[in-house]
Amino acid sequence: MHLRLLTKPLAGLALVALLLAVALSLTLSAPSRLLAQDAPTPTPNDPLWRAFSAVRDAIEEEKSTDLTIVRSYEWEQQEYVGGIDACKTLDNPADYRDIYWGWTFTITSMMNQVYQGRVSFDLKAVVVCDEVTTAGAAPQAAADPNLPPPVAGAAAVGSFELGGHVLDLSANTASLMNRAGMKWVKKQLEYKVGDDPSKAAGMIASAKANGFKILLGIKGDKSQMGDFNTYIAGFAQFLAGVAGQGADAIEVWNEPNIDREWPAGQVNGASYTQMLAAAFNAIKARNPNTLVISGAPAPTGFFGAAGCTANGCNDDVFMQQMAQAGAAQYMDCVGLHYNEGIIAPSATSGDPRGSYPSYYFGSMLQRGYGPFGGKQVCFTELGYLSPQGFSTPLPATFAWAQNTTVAQHAAWLAEAATIAAQSGKVRLMIVWNVDFPFYTADDPMGGYALYRPDGTCPGCDSLGAVMKK
Repeated sequence: MHLRLLTKPLAGLALVALLLAVALSLTLSAPSRLLAQDAPTPTPNDPLWRAFSAVRDAIEEEKSTDLTIVRSYEWEQQEYVGGIDACKTLDNPADYRDIYWGWTFTITSMMNQVYQGRVSFDLKAVVVCDEVTTAGAAPQAAADPNLPPPVAGAAAVGSFELGGHVLDLSANTASLMNRAGMKWVKKQLEYKVGDDPSKAAGMIASAKANGFKILLGIKGDKSQMGDFNTYIAGFAQFLAGVAGQGADAIEVWNEPNIDREWPAGQVNGASYTQMLAAAFNAIKARNPNTLVISGAPAPTGFFGAAGCTANGCNDDVFMQQMAQAGAAQYMDCVGLHYNEGIIAPSATSGDPRGSYPSYYFGSMLQRGYGPFGGKQVCFTELGYLSPQGFSTPLPATFAWAQNTTVAQHAAWLAEAATIAAQSGKVRLMIVWNVDFPFYTADDPMGGYALYRPDGTCPGCDSLGAVMKK
């Protein structure tokens, strides 16, 4: 968006007065904001105005220019691949800061000089960029010419809907889901070489009988992937058979960016895109109405600045690899997971663990939405962990959630659904989870559940309220 001053000629002090008045009244519309709220105004308490002021002051100092009055400015919430300082050449590489998310401002002066700067959400880190570039995702490389042309399908777009991952679609679980305003049920299905697609029939029939659409997250066994081309051909035909039985959506694999789910040494977004392309075409040829969702990567920065090791890839790097290979044409929706939040989904800073993007709902949404040219996101797992109501503490690897209450769990789910629906970027949000009772030293799945140990379901009511149930 652009904010432009009037250009009608005025003389002397009248012109100066008008320009100052208009400058003070400038506001930003918010196409990249996730919540519908008033546009920023030039007050000390408005975070966007303070961010703009910080960038403008830094540019004025470094470039020896006066930007008290500007012709236009625009902003974007952005992920900084390589860190906030990647747009500037620093003399000492050790000075590059480990900050990966913030606002980018592009400012055009009254003399038509264009400047760009970045600022972190907490306003503590500001950088003046060497060059002005288009904000957003990096340009994508050409698609892999060896991939087949995509088969046309009918499920590419739709309005926001809510669902839940269930252990058992019992009468009680179905009642809880209806109370929460859910339209979808998710189940996971594992494929073994030689399996018949009829193994999905019971899950599909149960969902339909209870009035739900069904998303099946289908993954295979990495130990059977030795002959990759043969394997993906068989896997794709299995998925086609499941689509033919009436599956409303299929997620193609699960977390293919880590060696827990994909063979070590072979993790790469381009390789996964070969599987996705085969699966998409097979599914659409059998049932064009089945929604095809790319396999959500595990949200992680574990693999460091390089982005990938033999054991896996950071989710952002993996999705960039997918995009460069042409994956956008082989999906109706970008699969995404978000399950490590300990602050409200509207927050853009304040997590005590730091500023890494996977901690924040907004940055995770943009992480999936950005690389694929505006393809809608499907959160196939989204949950908040709370140990409240369980007699044992969280395992050490999940201790980050030890202070999250059930009340926060319920409120944050509802807020995430609201933000997702209003963003226009999200097709589907599957809550992880509805009814899992397990709470072990390895995996406290029950702490994510809507249905709590005392038999209550606060999250059902908070979600139901925002879903108009």
